[in-house]
Amino acid sequence: MATDTTPRAAGQRQGWHRVRSVGSKLTTPLHPDDYLRFVNPLWTARELRGRVEEVVPETEDAATLVIKPGWGWRWQHRPGQYVGIGVQVDGKFQWRSYSISSAPSRSRRTISITVRAMPEGLLSSHLVKGLEPGTIVRLALPEGDFVLPDPPPDKVLFLVAGSGVTPVMAMVRTLHRRGTMPDVVLHYSSPTPERMIFRDELAQLEEHHDSFTVHRLHTDTDGMLDPARDLDEVCPDWRERETWACGPGPMLDALSEHFEAEGVAERLHVERFNLQLGADGGEGGTISFRNSGKEVEADGATTVLEAGEQAGVGMPYGCRMGICHTCTLTLVSGKVRDLRNGEEYDQPNEQVQTCVTAAVGDCVLDI
Repeated sequence: MATDTTPRAAGQRQGWHRVRSVGSKLTTPLHPDDYLRFVNPLWTARELRGRVEEVVPETEDAATLVIKPGWGWRWQHRPGQYVGIGVQVDGKFQWRSYSISSAPSRSRRTISITVRAMPEGLLSSHLVKGLEPGTIVRLALPEGDFVLPDPPPDKVLFLVAGSGVTPVMAMVRTLHRRGTMPDVVLHYSSPTPERMIFRDELAQLEEHHDSFTVHRLHTDTDGMLDPARDLDEVCPDWRERETWACGPGPMLDALSEHFEAEGVAERLHVERFNLQLGADGGEGGTISFRNSGKEVEADGATTVLEAGEQAGVGMPYGCRMGICHTCTLTLVSGKVRDLRNGEEYDQPNEQVQTCVTAAVGDCVLDI
């Protein structure tokens, strides 16, 4: 969405910048943020923050968090993108990324993420069951390419399972709000009807739009979606549709294989729950940690963060997914490779994210 460029808005921004500039001289050695945060915790330029306004239960194990972003948020995200969120749990900030489930709306001044509590997920369980309205969280700006083009295709197929419905829900809500719902088929797999997130809202949208069709698959009783067996029945013209799929890895793998076999792989757009470190690793080598005097042999698939932890180094970390940059260290010498995209870093004093990089030969880090 476009930034407000009215004279009044521009004047307000200039006014705030003047206040902060003058304040920086009056409050030395403290920064104006150190005082502003006592007035309003969202008024800080040091880090992007948000306040949890509401926690809305969706199912027994899922909830929607309505968050008001603070200073520095840009209302330009696209439906389907995800946002990083950092919450303090047991004295440490834990970071994860979650799809934004609300339609982009500057006027509401809030965003929503919808989280399912996972048995092994410390942060997800805390967000769903332990977070109170009023909690201040850290945010990372939206990212991701799992988005609809604008304008959307005339025919769309969504294939989702479990909490994979969340980015697609942002797309559907956006189409509904704009009154531009094309021919959309949504296939939603869930263990039971009760665990279907947004179940009632989807039923209402289906009643409202003749062009919106929802297929529901309850996997506890009906089994998993088999693309080769089921797609022709669910959506006979699926080969002609642009398809967005989000859900567990095995489902996405099966879909990718089937679309490839049918010669329409370019029509499938996939969003996976977990970070995919798909690039080839480095050759591996000896990773030395200069300040601690420790070193460790690591192969090309082991991240620098994991190698440091194996060596007993007190490595900083946050999200472990390349989002929050908490793990960033200075590369003294050598070379590392980003396992997400293959990009290499070999300049002295370069900053590298240890949770997503691996050694390409021997290297030294400043810790």
